[in-house]
Formats: sequence, C-alpha cells, structure tokens
Amino acid sequence: MKVAFLTLGCKVNFYETEKMKEQFQKKGFEIVEFDRIADIYVVNTCTVTNIADRKSRQMLHRAKKKNPKALVVAAGCYVESAGEALKKDAAIDIAFSNKEKGNLAEKLLDTFPFLADSSFSTGECTGIPGGRTRAYLKIQDGCNQFCTYCMIPYVRGRGALTSMPEEEAVAQAKELAKRGFREIVLTGIHLSSYGIDFSGEKNFLKLKGEPLLSVLRRMSEVEGINRIRLGSLEPRIISEEFLAELSKLPKICPHFHLSLQSGCDTVLARMNRHYTSVEYRKKVELLRKYYENPAITTDVIVGFPGETEEEFEKTRAFLQSLRLADMHVFRYSPRSGTKAAAMEDQISPEIKNRRSDRLLSDAGHYREEYGIGFLGKKEQVLFEEMATEEGESYLTGHNERYVKIGVPIKEAEKNGYLENEIYRIRVTKVMKK
Repeated sequence: MKVAFLTLGCKVNFYETEKMKEQFQKKGFEIVEFDRIADIYVVNTCTVTNIADRKSRQMLHRAKKKNPKALVVAAGCYVESAGEALKKDAAIDIAFSNKEKGNLAEKLLDTFPFLADSSFSTGECTGIPGGRTRAYLKIQDGCNQFCTYCMIPYVRGRGALTSMPEEEAVAQAKELAKRGFREIVLTGIHLSSYGIDFSGEKNFLKLKGEPLLSVLRRMSEVEGINRIRLGSLEPRIISEEFLAELSKLPKICPHFHLSLQSGCDTVLARMNRHYTSVEYRKKVELLRKYYENPAITTDVIVGFPGETEEEFEKTRAFLQSLRLADMHVFRYSPRSGTKAAAMEDQISPEIKNRRSDRLLSDAGHYREEYGIGFLGKKEQVLFEEMATEEGESYLTGHNERYVKIGVPIKEAEKNGYLENEIYRIRVTKVMKK
C-alpha cells in the first residue's frame, strides 16, 4: 500500500507531515513521492491566504487526476476554513482537522478497514523519498495574538496555546539524532509562546523566553545534533536578557526570522501587531550586537486595507535601512471572519501586484548582497543535495546562516565531500536558489 504526501504552508505543517508519515510507516505503508501513482494521497493544506486556499484545492484535484481510484485525503487548516465547499468537492474523499493529524493513519484505517489489507492496491509506483539532513520539530501550537488579517488563531484552537513538554522535546531530538539528522529546526505557530501553558501566565512576554531557553539548553547537549535552527520568532521576545543566554549556546544558528509585516506604524496598528517600527529596529540591532553578521529575515504584507502609497513607501524605506538577508513578500488576501476583511478601503489587485513586485525586486538585491559577503570566506557547510545552475552541477548545502553554497561536482568528488556531512570550505559559489 503506497501513500504520497504533499505539504503546503508553514514549517509547522512540514513537521506535522513528517509525523503523519511515521504513523503510516509504522502500520506498514510505503511512502512515495507525490508525483507517483499512489493508493492514498494526503495533502496537508494551508489557508493563510486565498492563494493558499486555491493551491490546496489544486493539489487535491491533481492527486485525484493522477489516480482516480486513489483515496484523496485533505488535512489541516483549509479543512477547518472551507466549510460546505469541502463537502461539495468531488476530489476529496475524506478530510481531517489539525487536531486529527496526530492519529490520522489510525482514523483512516478505522474509516476504511480495507486499507489494512496488504493485497489492496490501486496502482503501481516505485521509489521512496531519499534521506534528509534537516528535521523539523514542532514544540508549540496555537496563537493568541489575533492579528486582524489572520485566520490561524481560529483554525488552530481559537487562540489556545499548547507546548510539547520539555522532556518529550529532548527525547524527540535524541531520536532524530539517532536517525542521522544533523540539524533540527524548532517550529511552532507562535514559537515565542513556548511554555506559556506550563507557567500559568497569559502573556508570553512575562516569561522572558526562559521556557524556550531551557529546552534549547538541553537540546544543545544532544550528541549528534550539530545545529539548532529557530523558526519564526515574535520580535518582542528579543531582549538583552534573552540574547545574553541564547548566545551562550554555540549550536544555535545565527539565523533569525522576525516577522515584520509592515514598516509603517499606522499599518502595524491596523494589523494589531503590538509593536512599532522603532521597536522592531531595536530588536534587529540587539541581534547584531550579540551575533556577528546574523542572517535576519522577515515577512511583509503589501496592500493591507487602507495602505496608502505613502505608507507603502515608508515600509519600503524602512526595509532598505535594515539591510536584511532576505524577506518573504505576501499580497494581502481577505480572510472571511477576520477584522481586516471587513475594513474599508480594500486595495485593488493591480496595486497589490505592483507593490509586491517592487519589494520582491528589493528582496533579490538583499539576498545577493548578503550572499556575496561570504565569497572567499571559510564556512561550515552541511551538504544536502545535488543541484544545477547555469548548466553546471553542484553539491549544495547551507551554512549556519542559511546561505546556500555550492561546490562543483568534480571538486566535491575530489575532496570526498558527502551529503549529510559538515565540511569547512572556502566559498567560491553562492547559489541563487
């Protein structure tokens, strides 16, 4: 019995997909690539934007088209937001909410007992996904920040916050090390709130990041794990006290994703983001105080309701002044049920596209400028895969700051470089993607 998975959206979804794969593997299923013929297709969906909704539907329909006899399973955030549209979609055979992902394989077998029959198959396929060097570990779920544009607090427990117990998180890190992973990426819907449910506090700021620091200290002691990379952090968790302790842990990668969304204070207020551009800048400066040339990345939304050209230009100028390593740009997409969807002065798609294009062009310059800074330097690179750029093949990997670095295949073979190993090399090629 062959099962294929596709993940859309955030790093939390990628982590949850890995856990679902483990469920199916333990029950004797064979995991295959999504573009292969499979008996079951599981699409771990996203609903953060209208585009994400559309992509989720497209992938579900693609699975059914790939093998009309297959069982197509929708899971995750789109399931929780789609409502009646989900029931009317002929491509979807069964759907599971975020809460049901934890025992999805068991629920599926309870609903369709014939799947347990090893002789049942709807088609033939070959190939099992290759090994990976980086593992995602979700240690937190839920968000109670209620940004005015976001559906996530509603589709993941209406603001409820849960954290993986520290002992369990460390045990999972040890298990990942045994399986050969050299790097762990810790993720959460609002990672900065890790431990808030243990403490009884309602405001994560009062914790000063100590629960997160505690689990990081213990994970740093896990033999075999060389790097620990943090997922998206709330800017307000960055403080002198937090960084003074975090910087003592050498396995923590100097790569920090601080979501901004807008560099204009009036827009930030309408978004209910709880900080100002001045405060955000101070967080960036603190990171550069404690880390040498850290890779600081961010998210930005363009075309938020009421965003004037002046407000957009303030955001653009603010971003240019920060000299970030990279940024992700999103066009605002109204989500039914959120406060922003009911706001006046919705921005036209044409203006959103124009503003998005300008920021994406800026982002390309940021990436190039940051990457060029590593040419000629010696860096620790965790090699991961083969890639081709401009007709030449490379063995590629990432340094601690998540810059993608390539070594020509002939040079890699000559030096005996292997995938899933870390080597200190002199950088001669920074990959574009």
